Amino acid sequence: MSEIVYNSTKDSYIIILIDPTVNKEVRLFREELKKCYIHSFSSSTDLYTEEKYEQVKRILDRFASGDNIDRDWTNTVTDVRQWFEFNASERLNENDEEVEFYEGSGGKSGGQKEKLAYTILASALAYQFGLQFGERKSRSFRFVVIDEAFGRGSDESTRYGLELFKKLNLQLLIVTPLQKIHIIEGHVNSFHFISNRDGNNSQVSNFTKTEYHKEKARFNGVFQENDV
Repeated sequence: MSEIVYNSTKDSYIIILIDPTVNKEVRLFREELKKCYIHSFSSSTDLYTEEKYEQVKRILDRFASGDNIDRDWTNTVTDVRQWFEFNASERLNENDEEVEFYEGSGGKSGGQKEKLAYTILASALAYQFGLQFGERKSRSFRFVVIDEAFGRGSDESTRYGLELFKKLNLQLLIVTPLQKIHIIEGHVNSFHFISNRDGNNSQVSNFTKTEYHKEKARFNGVFQENDV
């Protein structure tokens, strides 16, 4: 994530901090789980004792239980996302000094939450698909579909997210309402407008980038749904 400039004014980056959870149930479960496999790779020939059998059985019995308390417990302890606490630290590239700490999303503006989410998303894509920032030619899979939720954020955070995806050289399919088209238009090469004026049959109008800009120029730089 250090390759992503989070705040260009401060020249900062984001780092994810991972700490063991404070959830008592999860901590006790992990301790019990460890007892089941500890020393499993030793050279001893007497590994699977009666005691170890009972340790494994206790866990499996709770997994198989139909009791609501045990079911809730199982859902909690088997969700590895519950094993850790995730926080984010914004630091300066110059000296790694921390300038902002994000513990959850409480107290942060909508724009800050969106920006942080896009940063983590871009990092996850880069990690998952082995992408390199600024790479122009690659045989890696780079197709990403973005739904209309992307267009509900602020203009600034939407631009930030699109620039991140551009640096990863991703091929984007963006589904968005028309109100965000002025931001997205510079990041796509073709447009497919879907309309349903009478409530019966939907229509798709396809435009190249050149055709889109010509149509937009006809109406003083504003593309209208009624003009499709």
